[in-house]
Amino acid sequence: MQPLQNIAILGGGAIGVAFAQLLSASQPQAQLTLLSRREPQPALTGVAWRNIDYQDEEALAAAAATAAAKTPLDLVVVATGILHEGDLRPEKSLAQLSAAKFQRLFLVNTITPALAAKHFLPHLNRRRQAIFAALSARIGSISDNRLGGWYAYRASKAALNMVIKTAAIEMARRNKQAIIVGLHPGTVDSKLSQPFQANVPQDMLFSPTYSVQGLLQVLSTLTPAHSGRCFAWDGEEVEP
Repeated sequence: MQPLQNIAILGGGAIGVAFAQLLSASQPQAQLTLLSRREPQPALTGVAWRNIDYQDEEALAAAAATAAAKTPLDLVVVATGILHEGDLRPEKSLAQLSAAKFQRLFLVNTITPALAAKHFLPHLNRRRQAIFAALSARIGSISDNRLGGWYAYRASKAALNMVIKTAAIEMARRNKQAIIVGLHPGTVDSKLSQPFQANVPQDMLFSPTYSVQGLLQVLSTLTPAHSGRCFAWDGEEVEP
């Protein structure tokens, strides 16, 4: 990846922290800001941590302005997301659907990245290629849905992919250097996937570092012609 000057990462989970760790090592010259609800422990070297409530749009706007106060952003990664929480679990059938599940998953998986795009995209660099990437999932692919189930999660990620595509179309008119993409990290050994790892082949359960190394390699190959699409850790494009 070419040298970057300013990076912002939203999300302090396993993948967000792995992005921060790897980018702070590979891009030591860059200003790197991690925005999350809780400070990573232990603290990350070379990373400025800022507390944020993702559902507070004013906080997102302020965070974007602060992150880009000195220089435009070269890379923004939105690594937030939810699959399960408390009694909230993926649905196996229509009978398990509820408005509360849909509202919660859409808030975190679709609305938060969309509002992050609203406030961070205007601060992307216009003098060189700059990337806005949000964690999506292959399970959000309508054409790839062969097993069914997981209604709210699938729908929230499919909706996120549409946000990414639509934002890419708009930004192509406003900033021709911008690249807006979704990223599929694979099944990562994290709190998000822990309840569902039993059926995952061992060679397909990735460490956060392994997944993010692949995603960073993918990001390094992108051009504005790739904007609006979704790519997996191995470089394969995720079909809509």
